[in-house]
Amino acid sequence: MNVVEGDLIKMALEGHFDVIVNGCNCQCQMGKGIALTIKKLFPEAFAADLGTEKGSRLKLGTYSSAYISQLEASFTVVNAYTQFHWRGKGVMADYEAIRSVFTKVKKDFPGKRIGYPLIGAGLAGGDWEVISSIIENELEGENHTLVKFVP
Repeated sequence: MNVVEGDLIKMALEGHFDVIVNGCNCQCQMGKGIALTIKKLFPEAFAADLGTEKGSRLKLGTYSSAYISQLEASFTVVNAYTQFHWRGKGVMADYEAIRSVFTKVKKDFPGKRIGYPLIGAGLAGGDWEVISSIIENELEGENHTLVKFVP
C-alpha cells in the first residue's frame, strides 16, 4: 500500500489514478464525507448509486461505478457498499463487505492505479488497522494508494 497525503479527488482529476474507490452505505444517500463531494462533482457516480436498490442488504460487498472523463483525466469512480446505514453509534463499517468489494475491485480492475481514502475508518467508525490489512491482502500485487486527506 502506497500512502500519500493530499486530496483524492484532485489527484484523480490530475490523472494520478485510473480508479478511485469510496465507501458508501446502502441507502443511496452519498450525503457526507468524500461521498458527498463525489456526488456533487460527479453526478454520474451518484446516478450509478441511485441505479441500485435503496436499502438492500444484498448490496453489501458489491459496488456501482461510473466512468468519469473531465479535463485531461479519465477514471472510474467505484461506490463501494461497505456499510448498511449511517444511523446510531458504534462501528458501521462491515469488514466482510470491505473484503468482498476489494476482492471484486482487484478482479475487475487488474493493473490499474487504484486510489482510496480511509474507507470505513472515518464516519463509519471502523478500525483502520483492520481495514488496511484487509485492503493489503485483497489488493496484493496491485498498484494501490491510500490518500490521507489534506486540503
